[in-house]
Amino acid sequence: KLCGYLQKLSGKGPLRGFRSRWFVFDPRRCYLYYFKGPQEPVPLGHLDIASACFSYHQPEAGAAAAGDEPAAFEVHSPGGAVTVLKAATRQDMTYWLQELQQKRWEYCNNLDAAKRDSRTSPTPSDFSKGLVAKDNPGIILSQNASAERARNILAVETAPTDLVGEQAASQPAPVQASAINFSLKQWSTEIKNSMSSLRKGSNENRKSVFYTTEEWELLDPTPKDLEDSMALEEKRKHLAEGNKGLTSSAFPFDFGRIPHKARRPLKDMIGSSKNRNSSDSSPTEWCSGNGNRLVSELQLKYQSQQEELEKLKKDLLSQKELVRLLQQTVRSSQYDKYFASRLCEGVPKDMLELLHQKDDQILGLNNQLEKLNLEKDSLQQEVKNLKCKVGELNERLGMLMETIQAKDEVIMKLSRQLSECEGSTSSQSGTINSPTATCTNKELQELDRLKDNLQGYKTQNKFLNKEILELSALRRNAEAREREWQAKYTSLEAKLCQIESKYLILLQEMKTPVCSEDQSPAREVITQLLEDALKAEPNEQPEQAFFKPHLVSEYDIYGFQTVPEDDEEEKLVAKSRALDLRSLSLSENREISTGVKWENYLASTMNREMMRCVELKNLIRSGIPHEHRSKMWKWCVSLHVKKFKDSTVPGYFQTLLQKALEKPNPASKQVELDLLRTLPNNKHYSSPTSEGIQKLRNVLLAFSWRNPDIGYCQGLNRLVAIALLYLEQEDAFWCLVTIVEVFMPRDYYTKTLLGSQVDQRVFKDLLSEKLPRLHAHFEQYKVDYTLITFNWFLVVFVDSVVSDILFKIWDSFLYEGPKVIFRFALALFKYKEEEILKLQDSMSIFKYLRYFTRTILDARKLTAIAFGDLNPFPLRQIRNRRAYHLEKVRLELTELEAIREDFLRERETCVEKRDLISDDEEDS
Repeated sequence: KLCGYLQKLSGKGPLRGFRSRWFVFDPRRCYLYYFKGPQEPVPLGHLDIASACFSYHQPEAGAAAAGDEPAAFEVHSPGGAVTVLKAATRQDMTYWLQELQQKRWEYCNNLDAAKRDSRTSPTPSDFSKGLVAKDNPGIILSQNASAERARNILAVETAPTDLVGEQAASQPAPVQASAINFSLKQWSTEIKNSMSSLRKGSNENRKSVFYTTEEWELLDPTPKDLEDSMALEEKRKHLAEGNKGLTSSAFPFDFGRIPHKARRPLKDMIGSSKNRNSSDSSPTEWCSGNGNRLVSELQLKYQSQQEELEKLKKDLLSQKELVRLLQQTVRSSQYDKYFASRLCEGVPKDMLELLHQKDDQILGLNNQLEKLNLEKDSLQQEVKNLKCKVGELNERLGMLMETIQAKDEVIMKLSRQLSECEGSTSSQSGTINSPTATCTNKELQELDRLKDNLQGYKTQNKFLNKEILELSALRRNAEAREREWQAKYTSLEAKLCQIESKYLILLQEMKTPVCSEDQSPAREVITQLLEDALKAEPNEQPEQAFFKPHLVSEYDIYGFQTVPEDDEEEKLVAKSRALDLRSLSLSENREISTGVKWENYLASTMNREMMRCVELKNLIRSGIPHEHRSKMWKWCVSLHVKKFKDSTVPGYFQTLLQKALEKPNPASKQVELDLLRTLPNNKHYSSPTSEGIQKLRNVLLAFSWRNPDIGYCQGLNRLVAIALLYLEQEDAFWCLVTIVEVFMPRDYYTKTLLGSQVDQRVFKDLLSEKLPRLHAHFEQYKVDYTLITFNWFLVVFVDSVVSDILFKIWDSFLYEGPKVIFRFALALFKYKEEEILKLQDSMSIFKYLRYFTRTILDARKLTAIAFGDLNPFPLRQIRNRRAYHLEKVRLELTELEAIREDFLRERETCVEKRDLISDDEEDS
């Protein structure tokens, strides 16, 4: 995962500067998102790497060899926008540049390949789970061999440091090491903190008192704070004079006593800080000249002030301790006086002595407690001081290590120069005076510097050449893609003109026929149009297939057959439906708001785990994008079965599967019979050798061992088959556990189908409440629509609606639960309510109900009805109605069982009825 800390140049005017940001690369869209920190949920923005180019500047002379110095590079985006990023070291900058170049190259090539193969892969995506993933392999175009060879030659391989990668998230954000940061924001903060008590008007008799508590302590400033405070040193020096009047528990500062010179405005303070520089106002040059002297002076002043504050703190503590002891003495004397006056009369002396002893013990324990508290405070203070000293020692150790390293480098360089000088002097005759030796050393240093600069320019040259090469190749690919799209557009326009011409002839003939019906050209036109529509397109070469318009493929992206092969009339209807779906999908692609919302949400979850929220629920209701469905389904299933998974051992699914394969299973026979009947119109389950058949068998057998009360029920095979399209075997197994054991009531998939019967009665109540006209219409013509809806609930609309709508229903179903089934069942009836009300006999109504769901194609409209028009839809109402109808159905089943037993007894006693058998006995 390409991620890490970089400093981004942002801000405007004097506040413009580098700010540390956490960057994460998203391979789905080739975006580089940046956050405030690794744990932030919402990104601040992103950079489009796919359409960007990169560059960096070679550092000035003398800085090329400093590989541990911060290094900046630029990201040029379309429209002229330039983003400046700075890495902590030059090695990190090189690594980021090489990785971003490689990611851009891979993404653009895969994008071209995915668009070429757009008939089966609508978007370039990275499928990792399920059978649908097998239909979308990574397609890489055959690249130009010379271009690849040149890229490899010009590549600059660099290994990442600890500041790049996921491990960098556990480290603090790197702070830019600068000598002095003259930021106006820091100036304003300092002034607000130190001058907040000043107001306009007279300064006489005006004091600012800062009250403190017993836990007040002065923390040692960090080196960065010392550097930031250099510019305000003179102001602080005058303010420190007011600290001498410290008394009691308050610190009064009498600003009236401060000399007029000390009360300078901000303009003078800034001017004084600028005047400290010689002639150049650069903070870096000023620090290099006088930084050491100023730091030493500041440290001495700080230490003196620290010692003075320590003395004052000790005096304050001693005074407080004295006051506390005096207060205790007064309280004890008052207590003794009161106690003696009230209880002396009539009390034995031994009791008085005992009480006095107890009082003395209490006072002694209180004194010990106070001493222990004081010792505790002193120990805590010592611990804090020790921690501060440890931090100072660590900083000093780091500085010493850096100094030693720098001196070692200087020693090595001087030793090398010395050896070179000795070799040159030995070969020459005579002596070389000291001015000549000095010139030679300078020349050698200059030579080393030039060599370092030369190496840096070579690296920069290789990088820029590679960047130019890649950008040229990407530009050629874009031009070729544009030509291909132009050719496809021309082909589509020609076909459209042909179809329009035929339709115009047909409409003209229908309006004013010139020939008899048998000789009419309309018959020929209609016949030709039907043949063209149903004609199977021959196999073509890949380069020719791209130019030919290919609106309807044999299978959709889920593997379902779009056009049946048997019935010609049904084939025409199916192809018409497929074209309508294609038209809807193309119109939805023009509106990218849903896709952008999903991308933004997933980008916000890069640094944190997903959680249930209203935003996620609304996104799932609008439909999970095809490329993210596998990940989201797995997350939804894990969310519901977490308590089951936590109570099982690792390898639980494999253990169940092993048992099912080794031992005889009563459900295995029925499972084998239903495998090929599960989804015969899906290519993943169409033949015994299909990959989905074996996975389907494994999941069903493993579930039968987990839940022997159910074993296997017809309908479970379809649920597993849909899950396997986007999930692996084990995840599909837990998906089935979620549906059967978490979502649905008990006895939903048992032999009696008790829960399914209850849901049909609940659905009748909801239909009469939400759609009263339609319910009255069904009651008027005595249409039992539960014969149709029973299968909707049992298999969650599998084989009842078109595939696009089916998977959007499953998206919401796996997140929200079984309430979604009631919503969409009512929405389907409301969608076609007016058409159903027009039918006036029971046969036509029932015939229409058998196929009307396949004519609904607009998933967006159906979703709006389900989650908008049918509100409110409380889950508590469904639970209450389920409990009510469950008792009624159980009573009815009890009555039926009693009637059955009476029939069996009567058959045994009556000779005439012994030949009658029940349906169960006939099946057995």
